[in-house]
Formats: sequence, C-alpha cells, structure tokens
Amino acid sequence: MNRLWATRLAAPAAFLLGITVAILLVRAGLDGDAATTAAQTAAPTTMPTTTAATTTATQPRPVFVEVESGDTLDQIALENDTTVEALLTLNEGVDPNALRVGQRLRVR
Repeated sequence: MNRLWATRLAAPAAFLLGITVAILLVRAGLDGDAATTAAQTAAPTTMPTTTAATTTATQPRPVFVEVESGDTLDQIALENDTTVEALLTLNEGVDPNALRVGQRLRVR
C-alpha cells in the first residue's frame, strides 16, 4: 500500500520541484542586482546587431502641417517650436517666398 502512494505522489512532486526550480532560475535572471551565476559567465553569447530596428524605434514619426492663407515660414516655425532653418532642412526645395495654400510642410 505504501508503494502505491509513493508512485501516486512521485509525479506531482517532481512536477512541483521542476516548476520551483524554473521560477527560481527566472527570478535570478530578472534580478539586476543579483550576483552573476556561473552559467551566465561560462559562455558569452553574441547577438546579431539590428541597428535598423533600433533606429526606427527611437526616431519620432514625422509631423506635417498644411499651409494656410497668410502663413509664412517664420510663423509656422514659431507655432511648431522650431526654426526656419530646420524647416528648410526638412523640406528641401521649398521656396520660402512662394508657399502655396494647402502645401504640406514637415515640421519634425
């Protein structure tokens, strides 16, 4: 009878032990202040560099405004907390003296 109980409890006990060990390993890996374990220092891993993904994730989306009647580059720059030089850099080929109503200008 004791052997029957032992076999019935062995599988759940092994499962719980495995889960406990997994949780402790994950927590040790997530804890930034914990001492480095031998497994973490034994084999350094190299990760492929993905500069394109990092660059696109950190760059803000472009912001555009539509030129309204009477707008000037100075006024658009003041309203959007930027400079005329920055607007001209972002909008190559734009003639500051010939803005058209409805024209889209990038401000950021």
